[in-house]
Amino acid sequence: MNKQTIAPYTAIVIGVLAVSTSAIFVRLADAPSSITANYRLLLAVLIMLPYVLLRNIGEFRNISKRDWIYSAAAGVFLAFHFILWFESLNHTSVASSVVLVTTQPIFAFIGTYLFFKERFTSGAVLSMLIAFTGSAIISWGDFQISGWALFGNFLALMGAIAITGYFLFGQNVRQRLSLMTYTFIVYGISSFTLILYNLVLSQPFTGYSNDTWLVFLALAIIPTFFGHTLFNWAIKWVSASTITMGILFEPVGASILAYFVLGELVTWSQFLGGSIVIVGLMLFIISTSKKRKVKVINERQNKQLNRGE
Repeated sequence: MNKQTIAPYTAIVIGVLAVSTSAIFVRLADAPSSITANYRLLLAVLIMLPYVLLRNIGEFRNISKRDWIYSAAAGVFLAFHFILWFESLNHTSVASSVVLVTTQPIFAFIGTYLFFKERFTSGAVLSMLIAFTGSAIISWGDFQISGWALFGNFLALMGAIAITGYFLFGQNVRQRLSLMTYTFIVYGISSFTLILYNLVLSQPFTGYSNDTWLVFLALAIIPTFFGHTLFNWAIKWVSASTITMGILFEPVGASILAYFVLGELVTWSQFLGGSIVIVGLMLFIISTSKKRKVKVINERQNKQLNRGE
């Protein structure tokens, strides 16, 4: 394995460690969930602003109306993903919340089935059943502890569905815009959505401790730039399925951090259910990535036959 191959995998490891801190920072923030989400995105936008103004401002003139609409929809879904997921952490454990929100690939595939008529393979169906069985074990175990924990698990699943909407609306626009421009627009719209949401709920925008402001800043930098930005950089050299597989270890990192930082123990149902969910998601990613490879090969062969090659 040469240096060019090692670097992307190192980036993925660093990225997984970085995104694993997200749930911990949310727990440490002494602020409403929607305010924490608001400042995570707003501070990220302010950090990106100088670079965008200097390097990407000309790209904004060529954005179509359709792309603005799709970007706005992606930003709204992203805002509600953070609202739902961050609020889930107020009711259930870090381990349960992060495992359940990581089921996003399954909801994404269901979305492509509903909107783009993507077909399910038997392997994909089996792996989804395995993952949802694990989710049921987690929820059953948490319900034995508290009904509110079950509500938190439900919010985490809704957060996974919301992030699916973000990806479905954004994936097409992302092909026509640079990473920084697209991210800046979506984060900006998401921040604006959260500002309106907090105004409606009369949530206070000020009055937080210095420690909480540092947590807001850490959320904007560590899981956002050292996490998702590194994933987006690594995708130039490795497949999307490899990165998705790496992200599946976020619940492991988050649970370990929750134990040391928050003193949060993992119950037997969370361990068993979480392990089953991760295995199911791995099988699902392997199954769907193989299908996409076969689909790409068939499309290439059909094009060659049409050209008479």
